[in-house]
Amino acid sequence: MKETRALPQPGTLPDERGALFLWVRRGLPTAVSAVAFAGAALHSAGRGWWLLAGVAALAAAWPSFLRGEALLRNGAAIRRQDSIWAHAFRPIARWLGQEDAWILSYCGYNNQQVREAFSSHRARRALILLPHCIQMARCKAGILDDLEACYDCGLCPVGDYMNLVLTNRWEGRITNRSHKAYREAREYRPDLVVAVSCSDRLLKGLTKMPEIPCYVISLSLPHGMCVDTDFSVPHLLAAMETLVEPRRPSGEVQALRREGIA
Repeated sequence: MKETRALPQPGTLPDERGALFLWVRRGLPTAVSAVAFAGAALHSAGRGWWLLAGVAALAAAWPSFLRGEALLRNGAAIRRQDSIWAHAFRPIARWLGQEDAWILSYCGYNNQQVREAFSSHRARRALILLPHCIQMARCKAGILDDLEACYDCGLCPVGDYMNLVLTNRWEGRITNRSHKAYREAREYRPDLVVAVSCSDRLLKGLTKMPEIPCYVISLSLPHGMCVDTDFSVPHLLAAMETLVEPRRPSGEVQALRREGIA
C-alpha cells in the first residue's frame, strides 16, 4: 500500500475578473437610459417614447445590482438574462479575437454573484462536476464507474480530488458528456454546483442550468481540448471551504489505494 501523499491546502479564492462583462451588462443599458432621459428632457415631441426607452434600459440593468438573498430568490431569472447578454456579445468578442476573455469574464462575474449570495450562509447540499478529460488519456483506471479505481500515481489531478472527496465527504461526479453532467446535477438537486470545465462548456452549463447556482473553475489546456487537461485543485478546495458547509468527519479517513500506475 502506498504512503499517503500530502493533500493540497486551500488557498484564498482568487479575485474574479468579471469587469469586462459587468461593464457591458450594466454599463451599456445604463448609458442608453441616460441618453433616453436626456432625449426626453430636450425633446417634447415623443417624450413618452424617450421615457419608456429609459425605463426599459434601467429595468435591463437592474438585475446586475441585486445581491444576497434577493439574488438567490431571483437567481434563475437573472442567470437567464445574463446568459442572453453573454451569448449576444460573443460574436463581437470572437470578431475582436477576445472570445475566451469574454466568456471567462462572464464566468468571473457569475462567480462574484455566487460568492456574495452564499456569503451569509453556506450551501448545505453541494455537488462537484468534473470532466473526464482531467484523467490522463493513456490511463486505464475506470474512474467513471468507481472513483476509487484511481491509481493515485500523481500524474493527473484525479488522485488529489479522490483523496479530498473521501476526506471531506464531498459529493462529486466525473462525466464524459455534458448532458450526463446536467442530468446528474438535476437528479441530485443541489443548492450549489462547483463545476470544472473548459470555458466553452462552462458557458453552456451556466446557460443550460440557470435554476442551480454554479461556481465555475476553468480548465487549463496544455495539450489542447479534451486531452490531459488540468485544473487548480487548491482553487476547488478553497471554493468548497468558502461556499459549502463542511461535512468532514471527526476521525481521519484514508483513501483506498491500489497498486499500479497510469
